[in-house]
Amino acid sequence: MYTFTGLLLPFIGTALGAATVFLLRQEISPRIQKLLLGFASGVMIAASVWSLLLPSIEISERQSALPWLPAAVGFLGGIAFLLLLDTLIPHLHINSDEPEGIAAKLKRSTKLMLAVTLHNIPEGMAVGVVLAGAMSGNTGISVAGAMTLSLGIAIQNFPEGAIISMPLKAEGIRKGRAFLYGMLSGIVEPIAGIITILLIDLVMPLLPYLLAFAAGAMIYVVVEELIPESQSGRHSNIATIGVAIGFVLMMVLDIAFG
Repeated sequence: MYTFTGLLLPFIGTALGAATVFLLRQEISPRIQKLLLGFASGVMIAASVWSLLLPSIEISERQSALPWLPAAVGFLGGIAFLLLLDTLIPHLHINSDEPEGIAAKLKRSTKLMLAVTLHNIPEGMAVGVVLAGAMSGNTGISVAGAMTLSLGIAIQNFPEGAIISMPLKAEGIRKGRAFLYGMLSGIVEPIAGIITILLIDLVMPLLPYLLAFAAGAMIYVVVEELIPESQSGRHSNIATIGVAIGFVLMMVLDIAFG
């Protein structure tokens, strides 16, 4: 039961955020957007350290004479993987008119959805890897720790869902379709998690590498996407406050319940 809940929580967070399109009449103000982007960055940074990198090192210490090696190799592998996806997948970021990735004749709304989907791939991988570690029972990863990571990602997915659905509505897209795009951007998370768990026999020997891989992928998203977007233009200090709040919240959750 906890596996099913852990897989669905991040998707539910995205769907609830996207549902704000039915409640709010106007687009989210730039200040609130910056605060939410900063908050998501802080949560992802803290989750990468406490829920992924530190467990990777702790597991490696029990398995290897070089406990830093899996963390270093996995982290760089995660960065490279997201760099490859970022280069290949056509997508468009909020408040930008310059599409990235391979040129493709896609609607603006589709490219916006693909940009958020890119964010969600590493998060789904992270939840799947940690849940797989908890299911094995001998990795030192607790069920509470896995659920804490899932809850933390769900919390930061709420503003991400809102950030994609509200601008789509402002561009003239109907509320129902805007909600659908926002919700579907999060469906990749449970899919990535399910695939990871189905491959549990392959995952376990490589668990330290995969934990660090997910951390590297998440940090890539933060450094390449979220922080630049939150720091552009005016009121960048608001985004910095959001980072601090998100980081501390996720750190407290992980230490208290992980």
